[in-house]
Amino acid sequence: MMRFVRNSKWENAIYAGVSALVMMLVLYFGWVALSEAPPLPESWIGWTVVFVIVQMAVAYIFGHRTQRRLDQLQLALKQAKAGNWKARLPGLGPDAFTGVYNEFNEMLSQLENRLKLLQQIGERDVMEEASSKEAAVLEERRRLARDLHDTVSQQLFALHMSASSLPKLLEKDEIHAHKVMEQLIAMSSSAQRQMRGLIAQLRPLELQGRTLAEALERWFPDYCRHNGLQGTLDIQLLGRLSEAKEHQLFLVIQEAMANVVKHSEASAVRLLLGETDRQVTLQIEDNGTGFQADQVREGAYGLSTMRERALKLGGDVEIVTKQGAGTRVRVWFPKFEEQNSGSEK
Repeated sequence: MMRFVRNSKWENAIYAGVSALVMMLVLYFGWVALSEAPPLPESWIGWTVVFVIVQMAVAYIFGHRTQRRLDQLQLALKQAKAGNWKARLPGLGPDAFTGVYNEFNEMLSQLENRLKLLQQIGERDVMEEASSKEAAVLEERRRLARDLHDTVSQQLFALHMSASSLPKLLEKDEIHAHKVMEQLIAMSSSAQRQMRGLIAQLRPLELQGRTLAEALERWFPDYCRHNGLQGTLDIQLLGRLSEAKEHQLFLVIQEAMANVVKHSEASAVRLLLGETDRQVTLQIEDNGTGFQADQVREGAYGLSTMRERALKLGGDVEIVTKQGAGTRVRVWFPKFEEQNSGSEK
């Protein structure tokens, strides 16, 4: 009943009906008090009913018109809140809402332009940050090259030397040859483990030269397999994103997946990456132990890092979790038709 009354058209109609009834009662008693020939009560009641109904009908019509304007405004606000920055209110002729509609459209247009600029600045910062780290990356590659030479390369050389001498050793001393074979197996296992460790350190560079979808199709199944996870990958991108967006998303995915391995005790994880005409969304769900929502701190679970990366693109991160019911990480940022190509260079 309260919802019914709160609707502006019925609210106006009720107020108009009550006002008309009060006015007719005042007129009737005033007439009776001042006139020697007051109107018949039956006749006055009839006119009162007609007058109240007419007043309520007129108020309802105007209230319906006002309610329609308010509904349009509320719908546009909901669309803007959902990330649809292209939502606009229709143009009106001479109307009390014309100024409000125009101000709203102008405000939303300014917000869209500012958010677009924020995203472009964020992309530029990402690329400048990547450029500033180029020297550190080169130094890291040199370190990995030294590690390869000092560990895997030397072990492979020892494997080659031992394997080369094995045929002659089998002819002379079969027992000693079997021991050498066991050493070869142990050395090859050690080299394989060390190689996997070095490859894991190189994973953040896998996006170079590939689209995000291509990198995920190679990286995600391998990462899940090595960490005992049943992984499901669902990519629904309409086209290629800018280099900065793909770079940020890839880093967020790595952070979120590392959290799944470290904290969730999950056996399965699902990664969904998609876009609409106004938004790009990343979602990572696991079936792990989850945790209490009030335990999510700004610095915990890499949330601050992921949120910082999303904010650079004008978006945000949210974590939905419940004790014993897994965790869902959702990252989103708006999508604009016009992009500053200079930010992608």
